Amino acid sequence: MLIEQIMPNFYKVKIPLPENPLKAINSYVIKARTRNLIIDTGMNREECILAMHSGLQELDVDLRETDFFVTHLHADHSGLVAELATETSCIYCSQQDADIINSGTDWDAMVNFARLSGFPENKLREAIDRHPGYRYNAKGHLDFDIVAEGDVISIGDYLFKCVETPGHTRGHMCLYEEKHKILVAGDHVLADITPNISLWSDDRNPLDEYVCSLDKVYELDIRLVLPGHRSLIKDCRKRIQELKHHHQTRINEIISLLEKGSRNAYKLASEMTWDLTYDSWEEFPVSQKLFATGEAIAHLKYLEEKGVIRREIKGEKIVFSLAS
Repeated sequence: MLIEQIMPNFYKVKIPLPENPLKAINSYVIKARTRNLIIDTGMNREECILAMHSGLQELDVDLRETDFFVTHLHADHSGLVAELATETSCIYCSQQDADIINSGTDWDAMVNFARLSGFPENKLREAIDRHPGYRYNAKGHLDFDIVAEGDVISIGDYLFKCVETPGHTRGHMCLYEEKHKILVAGDHVLADITPNISLWSDDRNPLDEYVCSLDKVYELDIRLVLPGHRSLIKDCRKRIQELKHHHQTRINEIISLLEKGSRNAYKLASEMTWDLTYDSWEEFPVSQKLFATGEAIAHLKYLEEKGVIRREIKGEKIVFSLAS
């Protein structure tokens, strides 16, 4: 079903993501007498554009009377904004992610760090070329309306408060509607899958950020979570506990692998357990190997900051071993 009504004048529009394990993105449309709001949009590709226009036509939404909220920078959430926004549109986003959307991801820095992390040289260019963020991102400069923790956006009967939830991206932002006890969660809390927590640099600890952001959301009184993908969530606290358990399990697995000897991030990723429909690491598409390696790096950074493991350079590669 393309359109599902969540509450009065509040709809979920399912936007397909072809050839992508995520399958679709949940875009949320809130209608009001003066201005409408669209939360997240889909990728900048024809299939997403057609689905979005079809949904908006069915809901009788005029883009000239519509504003946008971008939960985070990833192309499946921000890619279509430039195609949909009009001269009168406000486009809300965090400062951190707005800056990256407008400046572009530093793909060269990502390639260099992937190389240091053991990713095969002969597959690096292909991995970037197939990356959805590289292929389907927003085109052109966007004039964002910057929002931060505690800012409010009023649309019709709904009053949304901005909640900073870094982790999945540096500037990830959720929206909390206190009266109706709704959290529009982007990719912070997902039901059927776990949000990808990746790292391609040394300047942050995204898994630690993510766990802290989960704890922050845990304290909110939430009746319904509206995630960026897959099913809606009715028990937010239970799902947060499951997500934290998932990452602890992954941490334990990495420690067990490092007990066998030092490894680089790519080697570790190839030995870790992934919930994908492939029989072996060799069958993983190169883009999925890149995502898996980035997630391994994030967990390694977390363990390094905790003093559990240490890093060193061997043969121009970063390798990790247990600290004790």
